[in-house]
Amino acid sequence: MKINPMLPIWAMVLICAFMLLMVRKGKFNYIRQILIVALLFVINLRPMVEDDNVPTVTQNVDVLFVIDDTISMLAEDYNGSGIRLDGVKADCKYIAESLPTANFSVITIGNYTDKVIPYTSDVNLFYQVINSLKGQTRIYANGTSFNDAIEVMKKDLDNDRDNYQIVFFISDGEITNDEKLKSYSDLKDYIDDGAVLGYGTTEGGPMKTISYSGDESEPEYLYYYDSHYNKVQAISKIDESNLQKIAGDMGVPYIHMTRQSQIDDKLDEIKKEVEDLEYGKEGKKGYRDIYYFFVIPLCALMIFDFIYYRRKVRIK
Repeated sequence: MKINPMLPIWAMVLICAFMLLMVRKGKFNYIRQILIVALLFVINLRPMVEDDNVPTVTQNVDVLFVIDDTISMLAEDYNGSGIRLDGVKADCKYIAESLPTANFSVITIGNYTDKVIPYTSDVNLFYQVINSLKGQTRIYANGTSFNDAIEVMKKDLDNDRDNYQIVFFISDGEITNDEKLKSYSDLKDYIDDGAVLGYGTTEGGPMKTISYSGDESEPEYLYYYDSHYNKVQAISKIDESNLQKIAGDMGVPYIHMTRQSQIDDKLDEIKKEVEDLEYGKEGKKGYRDIYYFFVIPLCALMIFDFIYYRRKVRIK
């Protein structure tokens, strides 16, 4: 047997001591009070006994996030005037919270397509990676290409893990290096579920970036010079045709994200599929909780208490 306290033992001792100091009138009432406090203390200890067949959810779901981390994702047109990348970060965390037993991997698209982390069940590491996304600055941005991502994704998905593979491709779909978008259809056979999530508007938004001096404390809006040497503010616009093509090639739906709730239906579908996986649970040697056995007498005593004092109030 072992214990795994929910509250620190010292804290529970103080709580129980305080409860016992509130002495009830009558010997039987005080004995009942002691029993309630003792049961609360034992439940907090969360006793566990060794078992050879503890049901365990296996980590057989992989979620691959392919995230556009280019300068256009800094455009201020998400859900009004919010930054696209801020919306992406919040939505990625929301997805991870909805699939708590999954493994997560991240590929970013910038000047180069990089696999940032391999599949991991460490959600805190995943959050650190998501929080580190900043968008390419004007100093380093060389234009956006989605073609390099195909091979990196294929290498990540074509593995021997034999897991249920989910892909979220996240971008505004804007290509700025004049490359023709290649087909993502070679990835379709590796993908069990997922979606292409589009960010931005057709009207577009300006992008505030690190200045040419590299001073991160004073970001500036991005400008360019037209053919007549006029200074023009750069505006990034979503290209849904590219995103819809990628979604069609991969065999997943396209969702235009303007608020977090728009992905709820897809997440509900995925969670149902994951729950229905026959190989999702197995018995392993471990420890089984037994604290709930003490909850039954506790509830019985508290119900008795409620009835006893209610009657006493009525008699008065």
